[in-house]
Amino acid sequence: MDAGRFDKLKTVLRVTSGNFLEMYDFFLFGIYARPIARAFFPNDDPYASLMATFLSFAAGFMMRPIGALVLGPYIDRIGRRQGLIVTLSIMACGTILIAFVPSYATIGVLAPILVVLGRLLQGFSAGVELGGVSVYLSEMATPGNKGFYVSWQSASQQVAIVVAALLGFAIASLMPPAAVDAWGWRIPFFIGCAIVPFLYFIRRSLEETAEFAARKVHPTLAQIYQTLAANWPVVLGGVAMVVMTTVSFYLITVYTPTFARNVLKLSEGDALLATMAIGASNFLWLPISGALSDRIGRKPLLIFFTVAALLTAYPALAWLVSAPTFGRTMVVELWLSFLYAGYNGAMVVALTELVPATVRTAGFSLAYSLATTLGGSSLAISTFLIEKTGDKAAPGWWLSFAALCGLVATLALYRARPSGQRLAASA
Repeated sequence: MDAGRFDKLKTVLRVTSGNFLEMYDFFLFGIYARPIARAFFPNDDPYASLMATFLSFAAGFMMRPIGALVLGPYIDRIGRRQGLIVTLSIMACGTILIAFVPSYATIGVLAPILVVLGRLLQGFSAGVELGGVSVYLSEMATPGNKGFYVSWQSASQQVAIVVAALLGFAIASLMPPAAVDAWGWRIPFFIGCAIVPFLYFIRRSLEETAEFAARKVHPTLAQIYQTLAANWPVVLGGVAMVVMTTVSFYLITVYTPTFARNVLKLSEGDALLATMAIGASNFLWLPISGALSDRIGRKPLLIFFTVAALLTAYPALAWLVSAPTFGRTMVVELWLSFLYAGYNGAMVVALTELVPATVRTAGFSLAYSLATTLGGSSLAISTFLIEKTGDKAAPGWWLSFAALCGLVATLALYRARPSGQRLAASA
């Protein structure tokens, strides 16, 4: 590997480090939803306790649009590098708070309040973290490879999923269930806190992107908000595109451990093994899809994968719940992984190209964060749908709806673009 490519690789690793921490903590919430529910949201009804946990998880996503509107314009004005350091700092505060809050039995109602506050801090920073990372990668990419570079924003999250699932599997194997429920679930959160100083150190070594540094004029905050308002159709279309990504992602990753244990009645180990396989599958397909979109265009991939999800999401889950086994779980989840990663590898870079350069971080982050309020609620929505309909495959209808949103948005946004402006072309 020549020196230039090695430097690019180091930069990608530094940029995506905060992405790792964000998804690591978010995913731990899904793995340990039940002990978190008992620790902070005790209730005689297990369904009510679990729903309270999932709603606190969703509360972080409600803060994302606010983070996008506050931090996004800040990054578009002061620079990509400084913005990524700020988001990591805020995210770390939320992580530390959740890891160390005593249980409800110890401090009473203050416990769930502090947990929700930690989630709100994480959501506020995450509202611009994905946008900041995606924009940085798109602006540092070599010509003709923008899709491949930007795909590592999502790929880094898959590493976090595999690491979190491995830790969860190890803890489940080495500790008795009672100890895991009592305090063992905190161990991965403590590990997340321990790596924060290292992540902060490597992010500080980042340089500003050449594209941003070359700009002679930087818009004021008022001008950024005016540009965002003038481009509201693009932002709204971006929201619909991202809905497909966020719903599919949180269903196949964060929700899978709970779905496998509570609905499919699989063992803890099998649920986490399936989750690790999903993370590895996502990691494989995301850069392949990003690179393929550089060659054949973003639009064909976006259409193919949304149509495939629309047609197969519910039938696949219905087949799984009709006779749940570990083998069937792997088949269905890996198929859904392929649909998610194939779509997202092209979608993220497409969104960076759709938004005007002067508000690229703010516009991307706002669209992504608004969509994530729906995607992040998938855990609560899926639990609610199963409870109210009695159909264990009901989450498939939710994923089909998300795929329809992505398909309609893709067709509308590409129709609106003047001829000759293909999202497949790298700027």
